[in-house]
Order: sequence, then C-alpha cells, then structure tokens
Amino acid sequence: MHSTYLTHARVVLADRVLEDSAVLIDDGRIVAVEPAGARAGREVDLQGQVLLPGLIDLHCDAIEKEAEPRSRVLFPLDFAVAQVDRRNAAAGITTPYHALSFANSEWGVRNNQTAAEVVRTVRAFRGHSLVDNRIHCRYEVTDATSVDVLSALMDEGAVDLLSVMDHSPGQGQFKTLESYLQYMMGNHAMSREQAEEAAQAKSRARDGAVARVETLLAHAQGLGIPTASHDDDSIHRIATMRNLGVAMSEFPINLDTARAAVSCGLPTILGAPNVLRGQSQSGSMRAIDAVRAGVASCLCSDYQPSTLIAAVFAVAAQAELTLAQAAALVTLNPAQACGLSDRGRIAPGMRADLVAVAQVGGQPLISHTWSAGRLVFSTHYPPLRAGAALEPEAQGLAA
Repeated sequence: MHSTYLTHARVVLADRVLEDSAVLIDDGRIVAVEPAGARAGREVDLQGQVLLPGLIDLHCDAIEKEAEPRSRVLFPLDFAVAQVDRRNAAAGITTPYHALSFANSEWGVRNNQTAAEVVRTVRAFRGHSLVDNRIHCRYEVTDATSVDVLSALMDEGAVDLLSVMDHSPGQGQFKTLESYLQYMMGNHAMSREQAEEAAQAKSRARDGAVARVETLLAHAQGLGIPTASHDDDSIHRIATMRNLGVAMSEFPINLDTARAAVSCGLPTILGAPNVLRGQSQSGSMRAIDAVRAGVASCLCSDYQPSTLIAAVFAVAAQAELTLAQAAALVTLNPAQACGLSDRGRIAPGMRADLVAVAQVGGQPLISHTWSAGRLVFSTHYPPLRAGAALEPEAQGLAA
C-alpha cells in the first residue's frame, strides 16, 4: 500500500485541534502527525476540512432495514450486508457494530434464524468489506429459545458485543402498557387485540429470565466479549447489571440512572438521533441533557448511520464542548469501552481509520473515509458561492 499524506487539515487529536496540519499514513497505520517535509505516494489537500478518527458506532440496527425494508419483504442477505457496508463508509463509520435482535419469532428479521443468518453473512463478507464490520447481538430476555443460538455464535467467534434487553411492558423503554401497545400497533401494524396478546405473552415469558441472562453473560465474559445492558431505568437496575459483570449501559432512561452507571464505572451509550431531534422517541431523557450533565460517554447512530457525524457538531455547539471532546463521544470513548486499543485517536502507530468532514450548507458531511489506510469513500462538494461561507464558530467547528 502506498503512503498517503493528508495536508491542510484541522486535525482533531484526543485533547486539542491542530490548525492547518498534516497526517502521514502508510501500510494501514498513522506514521506521523505534522510531519515536516513529508513525501508520500499520494498527497491529499483537504483544504481546511476537519480530520477526525474514523467513527466507532457501538449500536446501529440499520442492517435490519437493509435486510427487511418493508414488513415481510426480505432481501437477499448478502445484498443487504454489502449495501449497509457502503452506507457506513459514506457516513464515516469505520467500525460499525451491527445490532441484531434475537427475540425468537417476534417479527420479521428479528427472529433467531434470520438474525443468525445475518450474523454469519456479515462475517463471510468481511474479506470484501470497505469498513471493519462487527456484530452486536441483542438478547431479548423473554426469549428462552435463543440462548443456545447465541452461545453457538459466540463460540464461532462471530459476536463482538452482547447486550441484554427487556422490552416487556411496564419498565425500561415501555414504561406503561399503553406505550407498548401503541408501539406495536404503530411500528408493526398490529391490531390492538394482537398487541395486547403480544404484551401478555411477553410478560409470561419473563419467567426464568434472570437465569438465562446470567448464563449468557458469563459465557460472553468467559470469551472476552464485551457486554452491555439496555434501557436501564433505575439505580437498582444498574447495580444488578454491574454485579453481573456488564461493562456498558445502553440508553439509560433518565439522568439518575446515567449518573449511577458512570459513578460505578459503566460507560453510557446514548443515541445520535435523539441529539438531532432534541428528544427521545420513547419519552426517555434527552441525550443532549446527558451530555451537558457529563454522563454521556458515547453516542451511537441507533438506527440511522448518517446521524453520528452530525451529532458530533451538534453537541459541540449545544453543550459547549470542544471539538475534541465532542469527537471523543464517537471515537476514543467507544474504542476504550470495547477494548479497541488500536483506534479511536489520531496518533503515530494507530490504525489509519480517518474521516474528513466538509461543511456544506451548514451541514457537516463526510468527504473522505479511510479504513486501515485505504480510501473507501470520497466525494467532492461544489464550492460555495462568493460571500456564502460561514464562520467556523457559526458552524459549530470551534475547537
């Protein structure tokens, strides 16, 4: 692989931003930052664009929509995996954790057989991937049938992150029975009667959930697979999951729960769509409030990859973070949460996962993505007309 010299960039380091700086990459690694008089096989003049580490997305279930864009319309899985790989490259996400739910046969792609096929298809496609595709398996605690399926996938080395979730009504995401019914009727076209039957079945299936969760978490931890809990809704729930060895808290419901997680060493993961919309779709806390309170460790794209880079600049502007601090929410912090010591920051010796960001019409958009030093996405935006450029502070680019 030829070396590449990225010049005239605003380089975002872990603790500061270097103006009009440069980065030299070679053989898939970052060789030097601000190298004087460097020579390379290829020079890329970034013309003042922001250069960030490649984004690390710990939770995104967009792959489910690629596989099943409409209810009961299932595309060939190799086609779906190839498309979501391209989407992530264009979104600047160089390490996506594709979130796949194992919930028996609740609906569509969210059933054990199809989800396991998607996992294995992602793994088979890795030799052709533009980015470093990884798997986040989500275990629905009301499903007694997927324990063996998930255990087998973990033994195959196909699982990179395991989370446990409980979507039964009356707690977590669905604080009331009515919120559960409205979700099932709206998202899955159920009649009210069907939704009520689903709720009753969900509640009955919680029997034995604790033992199943303990079994799966112990299996994952024995294999060195990071683990997370989902939709934590109380300090007690955090304590319980922490005692089970869980390493992360996804989408804590409120500030008290998020504070409890952080105070006992659990990184928290909040949604970038929540940041952009200014609210949670389920009525939980606003992600920007967690950022302002200092209890949001990581942001994930949740269901929309393109939101991740936009959220970086949004929180920098709205929470008065430096650009380096905002970028850490999608780079350094998730890397540390999952034990990825070779990425997440721009420094010599690190994997050359890098993204260049241009400001276009007031929007931060990815112009280039390098994955392990290989250019996997690039585009050119038309220049702004005279007098149309915004000041960096107005764009949320202040360091």
